[in-house]
Amino acid sequence: MTEPSTDRAAEAGDPAGPGVPGTPVNARGARLNRRGLETRARVVGTAIAVLADGVHGGEVSANLVAKRAGVTWGTVQHQFGDVDGLWAAVLEELASRGEMLPWKEMDDGSVAERMSRIVDALWSGLDSTPGRAVATLRGLLPRNTAELADTYPRTTAQLDLWDRHWRRAYARAFRGLVVDAYRLERVRHLLPAAVHGLYLEQNLSTWTDIDEARAVLAESIAGYLESRG
Repeated sequence: MTEPSTDRAAEAGDPAGPGVPGTPVNARGARLNRRGLETRARVVGTAIAVLADGVHGGEVSANLVAKRAGVTWGTVQHQFGDVDGLWAAVLEELASRGEMLPWKEMDDGSVAERMSRIVDALWSGLDSTPGRAVATLRGLLPRNTAELADTYPRTTAQLDLWDRHWRRAYARAFRGLVVDAYRLERVRHLLPAAVHGLYLEQNLSTWTDIDEARAVLAESIAGYLESRG
């Protein structure tokens, strides 16, 4: 099930040169050969699956990911350096899929129509495999942002990229409309948390009509954005 340590040398090619942007490399900066790329893809894919599943009744960890992927912890270190490198690689892969922000043709219609689509898009993202994986991963990371940046710098950098993607997608959704910039920015902070709260609520014993709650959320925010008071 596990790979002998000698396999790690067989996965590395020549050191990555400066003219090869985006070429996957191992923790020492060497480009990966076919076998190394396959190992990396298997570990990252396994990590996403484990995170998305949440391992009910158990604890998600990098060691569990290595075990499920059939590799040694040494192989994970060779590929990613440490757990920070592994989680950063997971976020990078998920971002490349574009499933967390499945927004198309958002910049059309009234404020209410656009807000309804944004809420639906955020909901779809949370309900996807990437969404569940990211939610579990965030639960594993330090809550304090300073501690997060200090302990997981590469993961923090990837999370910052996710935030920038969200900012751009949100801004694009309101192109062509005259909306108060201050209120628009306040709503940007509210939306992910509000939709996430409703998403969690549906999995509890609840008398809340989630569909109605989502509709009211979108309508209320649109009313706030359109209010002149």
